[in-house]
Amino acid sequence: MPFFLKDRDEDAQEKMDDPNCDKEKLFNTYKQFSVINGLISGWRSIYKNEIRPACNDLSRRYSLLDIGFGGGDLALKLADWTKSDQIGMEITAIETDERAYEYVKDMSTPPNITFRQISSTALREEGQSFDFVISNHLLHHLNKGELLKLLDESKELSQKKVLFSDIERSDLGYLLFNTLSRPIFNDSFITEDGLTSIKRSYTASELKSTVPPAWKVKRKFPYRLLLRYEH
Repeated sequence: MPFFLKDRDEDAQEKMDDPNCDKEKLFNTYKQFSVINGLISGWRSIYKNEIRPACNDLSRRYSLLDIGFGGGDLALKLADWTKSDQIGMEITAIETDERAYEYVKDMSTPPNITFRQISSTALREEGQSFDFVISNHLLHHLNKGELLKLLDESKELSQKKVLFSDIERSDLGYLLFNTLSRPIFNDSFITEDGLTSIKRSYTASELKSTVPPAWKVKRKFPYRLLLRYEH
């Protein structure tokens, strides 16, 4: 349990969520997401342990929904990994922020990735369904009501698994990120917003007490939480 960050700060606001924030810094932040996520998000391990083993029929194509794609880097990584493993995977990545969609829409992407500016609520209303539903660094943005709504929607949208990865709030994690990120990530919101994200994030016990019993919370290194639901 954190001492200095003992309470989750739901009121802390990230700079990149401000519609009037510096656009150049915002796009630099999107660009740098691939680096920071590669260092700490742990999605390679999640893919190897959770997604790849569930894709055991190489004769069919699977589908995956990435909610809140940010800079689009996770969708691109998943496309690379599944291609290397000869797994057919259709990837839909969604965002409600039009600036994120503007950032990715002109990117060179493989044909199995579709970026859409749409909400998970609207996807459910369309009757969409996916084998896997994932998100990265989304949960800490939500209040309890928004989180529970997202979990309900994700259950309905998924056929196999829901996998949500996020930060676990900790004093040491905050200190280490503050120290190590500043020399690496310049002219972006990575450091400042990363520290805000840590303050907004759940501890494992907080998340366990918030989500329904069928959802499982697992600690991951470094200072990570994986929220998991399996059909």
